[in-house]
Amino acid sequence: MRIHIATDHAGLEFSRTLVDHLTNGGHEVVDHGPAEYDALDDYPAFCINAALGVARDQASGVRALGVVFGGSGNGEQIAANKVRGIRAALVWSMDTAMLAREHNDANVISIGARQHTVQEAIRYIDAFIAEPFSGDERHVRRIAQLAEYETTGDIAGKGVDASTGSAQAEDASTGSTSGL
Repeated sequence: MRIHIATDHAGLEFSRTLVDHLTNGGHEVVDHGPAEYDALDDYPAFCINAALGVARDQASGVRALGVVFGGSGNGEQIAANKVRGIRAALVWSMDTAMLAREHNDANVISIGARQHTVQEAIRYIDAFIAEPFSGDERHVRRIAQLAEYETTGDIAGKGVDASTGSAQAEDASTGSTSGL
């Protein structure tokens, strides 16, 4: 499997260790940077490039996932989720790593390098890679709704009003809507 990785300065040592671990595990690793330590670097471009790599690979039929690191992992997850087709999950435990794949078919995970040891991160990543998507109808339906909103700005029949940026609940008896 091809694994795209990216980080900021806080996760640089993690990413170097991860490249070795994943390569030794038979994966093809694409490192989107940074290449050297810079305490003032900006993670968005690194993480977006990794997410773009995952999205391009998956669109062309290549089995690929992504891993992004930062101090907390929050900003890196947000950056990756800006790419169409990416479902990036913040992982902080074995359960969140496995459920990210099993329930959400996440294709990128984000881990806080200042929150976990390298050994913990490797365990989460290995679990994430190994866990299959369950394919349960409810999960497929929800992922399809997210993809629909990402593409159209709406979720048909679910009362999402992209013009106001708020969800609307329709009163079935009157046909009127009210903000949720």
